[in-house]
Amino acid sequence: MRIQRQVVDYALRRRSLLADVYAGRVDVSEVCDANPYLLRAAKFHGRGSDVTCPICRKEQLTLVSWVYGDGLGPIAGSARAPEELIRLAESREEFSVHVVEVCRSCSWNHLVQSYVLGHPPAPTRRRTGARRTAAE
Repeated sequence: MRIQRQVVDYALRRRSLLADVYAGRVDVSEVCDANPYLLRAAKFHGRGSDVTCPICRKEQLTLVSWVYGDGLGPIAGSARAPEELIRLAESREEFSVHVVEVCRSCSWNHLVQSYVLGHPPAPTRRRTGARRTAAE
């Protein structure tokens, strides 16, 4: 697979949010709000992780990768399995991937990471005519 570019890790934001939950400044219902579409995507397109849910501590979190990009057409904004990401990276222009962790028990969800995959766009050609100056 092509190398992930422009990687953004949201671990600090996650840690801050969990500290607020544990301190009682943020209610658990505000962070355990995964919609049914995300929970289904976790079931069918997600991959397991070694991280236990920080809220319910009942099960391992599932990672779901969402793809976004103009060159993706109708699949933009959908969840994709890791194998599909490899195929897309080899055949498509740049697109972004957002990885969300989700607990299928308590509905905790949080954006973990985002990055860019795919072929960089082709450079645009410059005109090869004579340059004009301001004096002309």
